[in-house]
Amino acid sequence: MQWLSVADFLNMGGYAFYVWGSFGITALVAIFEIWQVRAQRRDILRNLSNPSDPQTDSLHNTP
Repeated sequence: MQWLSVADFLNMGGYAFYVWGSFGITALVAIFEIWQVRAQRRDILRNLSNPSDPQTDSLHNTP
């Protein structure tokens, strides 16, 4: 497909909502995944550095 202007590119041949919505949702999911992995890594490193502290032991902190 060839676009004659930036507006044609952004319109995506009439499928702009689907195309840009898909990109947006994918970006949000990727950002959430990165955030979640970093939080888990931080918790694991915290637990490894001080395994006897019950306040930082989120893996075994069940009600």
